[in-house]
Amino acid sequence: MALPPPDPQFVLRGASAAVHTLHFSCGSQEPDVPILFSGSENGFVHVWNLKTHRVDTALDGHGRKSVYCVETMGGKDRLLSQGRDQRICLWDLAEGRTSVMDSVFTENVGFCRCSLLKVAQGRWLMAMAAKALEEVQVLELPSKTSVCTLKPEVGAKLGMPMCLKLWQLNCGSQPLLLAGYEDGSVVLWNLSMGKALSQLVCHQEPVMSLDFDSEKAKGISGSSEKVLSIWSLNEQQNLQVYKTHKLVNAGISDITIRPDKKILATGGWDHRIRIFGWKKLKPLAVLDYHTATVHCVSFSDHKNPSERLLAAGSKDHRISIWSIYTQT
Repeated sequence: MALPPPDPQFVLRGASAAVHTLHFSCGSQEPDVPILFSGSENGFVHVWNLKTHRVDTALDGHGRKSVYCVETMGGKDRLLSQGRDQRICLWDLAEGRTSVMDSVFTENVGFCRCSLLKVAQGRWLMAMAAKALEEVQVLELPSKTSVCTLKPEVGAKLGMPMCLKLWQLNCGSQPLLLAGYEDGSVVLWNLSMGKALSQLVCHQEPVMSLDFDSEKAKGISGSSEKVLSIWSLNEQQNLQVYKTHKLVNAGISDITIRPDKKILATGGWDHRIRIFGWKKLKPLAVLDYHTATVHCVSFSDHKNPSERLLAAGSKDHRISIWSIYTQT
């Protein structure tokens, strides 16, 4: 008999708007407090203290337009946030500051989250959907120098980029980009050549979210359909369908593989969080707490596996925090 799914460990209330993005910063040592950043529809980034379960700071940098991406850059004092005001803000939060140090005007009206990759100490690549609807622009941060613009071939009809994932096999190797598009394709881009290496149609509908495990050269994507698509990358850097997994209900907002590559979580339009084993995509749990679409799921970066958490943010204004599969 399978055990019944647990209740959330705790719930964060007080975002007072739909929560669209979450990012943990729990890797530092005591006395530093583990924190969770959230971005919500009312334009605020909230900094949650995971000891008190309360908001420590509310950051207002997007003109009350929805915030749909938050990431840290090397530590919890450097934050990147992206909003529907077509701006990506870089924040300095050290010593209690709450100031926007710099910003990038994307001129993109969509809601494709940017992707960050650390390439050297203090240097990052950032991929973002560009002003021209089908294009992706890659910048270096903090200099904001343009690295490349990735344009599909004439007549490719991919539509808009919907989700992006920068990655590299190991620290000195070529950075590559996986992009999910409106036509259901996933495309692998070489940044130095500025060209597509491989394209695979994974869905009949726009790709809403994807994640990739560079060690196993295997990725997963979801769309508005009732199917998760698992695909792999062979040594010739060609994308191939590995398998598909049929879902009970349609619509996946977000997918994330836990950093240890053992399990993954999906956030669904059916209000549920689903947990799968990453090796064989075995369904492990359905976490049923929210009363509206789950927009985002995120695993914590705790150094100690027993402390690991999963957070989910929903249209119902709440953030649920779960402690699950911490021993595996």
